[in-house]
Parts: sequence; C-alpha cells; structure tokens
Amino acid sequence: MAKRIKNANTYTGKEATMYLTGMFGQNMIYNIVATGLYYYFQNVICLDAVALGWIFAVARVWDAINDPMMGTIVDRTNTKWGKCKPYLMFCPILICVITCLTFLNGNYAEAKLAGNSTAMLLITAWAAISYILWGMSYTIGDIPLWGVIPRMSEDEGDRAKLISLARIIASIGAAVVVVGIIPVSQALNKTFGENENAQKGFIVAGFAFTIVGSLLFELAGIGVKEKVNVKEDTKTMKESFKLMWSCVPFRRILISGVLRSPMQLMAIIVITLFTYYYCDGDMNTAFTDPKKLVILLIVGGGFFIGQFGAMALFPILIKKIDTKTLYNLTALSGIPTGLIFVLYKLAPYDLAEIKWVSVLGVLILLGGAGFGLVMVCQSMMISDCIDYEEYHNGHRPDGVFFSGQSFITKLSAGIASIMSAYVFAFVGYTDVNIDKMNKALAAGANFAKDYESYSSAMWFLLTVPPAIGMIIAVIPTIKYEITKPEHEKMLSALVERHKEK
Repeated sequence: MAKRIKNANTYTGKEATMYLTGMFGQNMIYNIVATGLYYYFQNVICLDAVALGWIFAVARVWDAINDPMMGTIVDRTNTKWGKCKPYLMFCPILICVITCLTFLNGNYAEAKLAGNSTAMLLITAWAAISYILWGMSYTIGDIPLWGVIPRMSEDEGDRAKLISLARIIASIGAAVVVVGIIPVSQALNKTFGENENAQKGFIVAGFAFTIVGSLLFELAGIGVKEKVNVKEDTKTMKESFKLMWSCVPFRRILISGVLRSPMQLMAIIVITLFTYYYCDGDMNTAFTDPKKLVILLIVGGGFFIGQFGAMALFPILIKKIDTKTLYNLTALSGIPTGLIFVLYKLAPYDLAEIKWVSVLGVLILLGGAGFGLVMVCQSMMISDCIDYEEYHNGHRPDGVFFSGQSFITKLSAGIASIMSAYVFAFVGYTDVNIDKMNKALAAGANFAKDYESYSSAMWFLLTVPPAIGMIIAVIPTIKYEITKPEHEKMLSALVERHKEK
C-alpha cells in the first residue's frame, strides 16, 4: 500500500476543483477539433479522403515534434507564479480564436461539382493551415495543463487521485462534444432552412462550444498553484530531446504509445459510424426515436461506463497493484475490441436489433475499461518518470516529459489519420461520393444495406487495428523499471531535498 509522504506539499480542494474545471473545458476544445472538425471536413464540406488524411497526419507529426520544444520552453520558464501557470492564464484566449477560424471554410464538394479547381485548392490549403496553427496553439496550453500536476503535489496518493479525476473529467468534456456538436449543428441547419450538407449550423455550433470550453479552460490558470517550485539548471532544447530518449522508463512509455496509435481511430471513426449506421445521416433521430436513443445509451454508455469505472477505480487499485502491472493488463481489452468486428460480420445489417446491441454494449464496456486504464496509467507513469529523473540526475523535466504524453497522442492521431484515409479512399468514401450519399440517405436510402462497403470499412477501422495496437503496445513496458517500493523511496528523498532547498 502506498504510504503518505510526511510533510509533503499538496493542493487544496478549491485548487483541485478549478484545475478540473479547466481540464473539462480544455478537452471540450480538443474534441471540437479531433471529432467535430474531422467530421466537418469529411462529411460536411467533403474534403478528399487522402488529402484530409495527410492534412491531419502532417499537422499531428509536426505537433509531435513541436511538443518537446514547448516542453523545453515550459521547463526553462521561471516566474513568480511558477513554470506552468502563466501559460494556463493566457493561452485559452489564443486557442479560442484559432479554433473558431478552422471552421471558416468553403465547401469542397460544391467546388468540385462546379469544376472550380482554384476554390478546391484554396479550401484544402486553408483547412491545412488553420489546423496546423490550431495544433501549435493547443500545445501551448496542453503541456502546462498536465505538467502542472507534479508541481501541485508531492504526495503520490494525491497525485494519483488528481490524475484519475482529471482523466474522468477530460472524458466527460469529450463526451459532451462528441454527443452534442453534430446533433446541435444539424438542428441549427434545419432552423436556418438549409440542406443536409449546409455549413452554417456547424459553424455556429463550433463557435458556441469553443467559447464555452475556452472560458472553462481559463479557470485552471486562475485557480492552480505550484507547490513544488524547484529552482534548477535549465537544459537546451537539444539536451531536452536527448533526455526524453535517454531516460529508459520514459522511452518505454513513448514506444508503447506509438504502438498503440491505432486506438486513435476510435475517436476519428466513432461519431461518423454512429451517425450513419444507426441514424442514416441525421443524428437528431437518436433523440427523437426511442429505439435509437436506447441504442445510443447502451453503445455510448457502455464505453463511457467502462472508461470512467476503470479511471475511478485506479486510485484504489494502485494501493495494491503496481501501475506498471495495471498498464500491461490493458492488453486484454484488445480481445473484446476485436470481437466487435466479428459481431458485425455475423449481423452486418442487424446491429440495431436489441439482442445484438446488448452483446455489443458488453464488448464496448470491456474495451472502454482498457482504454480508460491506459490513459490514467500513462499519465501516472510519466509523473513517476519525472521523479525518477530528478532523483537520479537532479533535473525535474515536468514540461518535457508531459510533452511526451501530447507527443504520443498527436503522433498516434497522425498515424491513425493516414490509416483511415487510405481505407476510405479504397472503398470510395470521399468528397463528392459522400455528398451524393448524404442526399440519398435524406431521400430514404439505408446506410447499412445500400452502402455496405462504407459500413464495413468503418466497423473494421473502429475495431481491428485498435485491438492489435492494444495487445502489442505492452511489449516495451514488460520490463518497465519503476516499481512501487522504489518510487516511494524516491518521493521520500525528494521531499527532504525540497525542504532543504
């Protein structure tokens, strides 16, 4: 059982609440782009599938490289507020403006049907430029938001509790956007009297969700206080990049995260799949048709219950089990995730029937539990690596190491974007074909039966690559070096060092 470290500095209840509120808002913004903007680019303005994949991939790879740079900047920051707080105070406004700008674009499908190649090029170029700018602005706030946790508390139990709550709150913020932004935008389109592919409703919905998320994000900057503010020698950017690789336990986490990159396909595909497979293109029907609402609650609820349940249990579990062991056990969740595709092949047109939905809900719950445990274990292990580096080498790389978490997420999303782009291009799910499909569905076509190749591609991407990724990702962490007794020993020694300084 983890011991409470004597005389350890830690956060107050008010500081934790303000931090978690900011985390909620920040993850609203992330999913406005990761889920909402992707859907908007793919299914509303209908960008070319391969172009869209490369836009997201190139932007995410650049972000992945840019993250350690920002981590170095954070570590080299010294103000009266600390290292992370200044960025949390001023970054939300910047992110708000750039997120709104990403939605201000033309309609690619209409330009292509009109034969306007110049407009097609400009639309694609602005999508790429605005998305890259968004990623860079988001990085400025994301790394300090996670990097501040080890500076809010020296107590392992309090850190674990805050990380667990942060992951839960982040997922709830994501769920609000995933469930809300598309039906809200489609309802607004109908209010405006627009057709099924109109942009106006999505732009208004995107702006509204962004402004709310940004205001909530600002509360983290206002409320957090850095209790562990150790003055130390700073490193150059080159030294920081070298440090990320030279710290062996941290290197294992990085490699594991990249191997798990197909998990990002879930975020990319799930909202599109549900909107088309269960609602034939109009997600508002999920809230007006009782049967569809039940399906939404079973399928969506199953994933989030599994995810939240695993995250909520994490502080209890690590009192008896190493974080490393819990992390490696998440490989088992690849089994139920892969079985979802088997279920689809057994009943490709009938997964809306309650008997199949019930089985699907159980499999999704088990897969969601593994997903949730991965997220919280990864953050906890990175926090432990920061202590490991300070204990052994006297340098505390909060910014650089938590930039690794962002690095993993963004590089993984880039890899996942390329996977989805070429699978969708192979089956023809791209630009004007999506526009034609939307019009056919509005006229009464059935997605599962009339567009079976699209349906099969989505179910495959949602399940098979993520399942493989979950299983192989634990290979690097089998020999992860930081055990619970060793970490408790390090923390006790570090608390005494901090008191002396």
